[in-house]
Amino acid sequence: MHKPKNSSSLASSTNGDTAATNDSSNGTTEGTNRNIVLPQRVRQPFQNFRLIWLDANFDGPTNQYRKSIQNLQPIVATITTFTDADQCIDFLSDIENEKIFMIVSGAQGKYVIPEIQECPQLDSIYVFCDNQSIHEQWAKTIPKVKGVYTQIEPICKALQVDCEHCDRDNISISFRGIDPLFMYTQLLNEIFLKIDDDDDKSVTELVEYCRLRGDITKDYIDKVEQEYCLHTPIWWYTAPYFMYSMLNRGLRLMDVDIILKMGFFIRHLHRHIESLHRQQQSYSTNANAPFQVYRALPSNHPDLAVSYLNIGTVYYNMGEYSKALSSYEQSLEIQKVALPPNHPDLGTSYNNIAAVYICMGKYLEGLSFLEVTRNIWETIFPPTHPHIAAIKNNIDIVKKEL
Repeated sequence: MHKPKNSSSLASSTNGDTAATNDSSNGTTEGTNRNIVLPQRVRQPFQNFRLIWLDANFDGPTNQYRKSIQNLQPIVATITTFTDADQCIDFLSDIENEKIFMIVSGAQGKYVIPEIQECPQLDSIYVFCDNQSIHEQWAKTIPKVKGVYTQIEPICKALQVDCEHCDRDNISISFRGIDPLFMYTQLLNEIFLKIDDDDDKSVTELVEYCRLRGDITKDYIDKVEQEYCLHTPIWWYTAPYFMYSMLNRGLRLMDVDIILKMGFFIRHLHRHIESLHRQQQSYSTNANAPFQVYRALPSNHPDLAVSYLNIGTVYYNMGEYSKALSSYEQSLEIQKVALPPNHPDLGTSYNNIAAVYICMGKYLEGLSFLEVTRNIWETIFPPTHPHIAAIKNNIDIVKKEL
């Protein structure tokens, strides 16, 4: 990919576009100075994504920028800030195995975004500026730009939604036999389920590991340390903290450190899901007996669909495809009632079900669900959106297997 040369229009704009300081008390915030070129080590975060923020005014003295970073850290654990466009582009080009969300000042974004918009790892861009009308004209021509903002709060809301979609979409599809990753995951699963460690000790070791890494908000780590035994494993897995993202990343990338530290949680989660499954089966034998759903939500509540989706993802990562399929189907049925017909979450659910069928070797069934996903996404995303290219590629791959 072509990288633009240093120029004053890219790296030293002073039009008052908003920015944030590199200082922070929680989470991980890395920064660069536009006048000093230093090599950076790409830290692997617990989440499947990271946030990059490019703004020439990060060197400004005001404390309002620190507050912006603090607002973002509960959503994205790792935030890397740049004042120099070339350094930012080099850093972005070196990222692998994770999605990138990017906040950029209006002045720099106008020149930088056209150069980087084709990067496959770049998922979404948020333009942060003082004058919305000046930058909306060029920004609306770039599909990955989610909007032009003058306040940090709406960026936080948009980023929260996109991060959730990123986690849900992060299910890979394997072809041509058994994936070695699946075999390793199954082996680790069997090992963890047969171990009975000291739970208190295991929680302490996880907490210490997270603190040493420094990628997670301190308040979240303290909550796990103090309250782990007060909530169920599924509560922790579906709560807006770090357990889901951390476990999902560990299993997806076979990160041994993460998997070993979370072995006790994998065991607890598996046993809890099995218990709920047995309970559901016992209720289903008696048509007159009510089944008390998780968190006592109405049977068509969207949050319940998310819970089923998360449970299905756990089963998928464990290779329990029939159980994953059942959970995904329950999630989809709720979404059909609760969401409009072209909602992106519906497309994600159809895609997840397709992934399960394909892993089970049922390519025709998988293909039919991929086609539905494509139809939904083509109505809500522009033709150049990465989701469109990905779904078409998956369809072509499956057709070759038929």
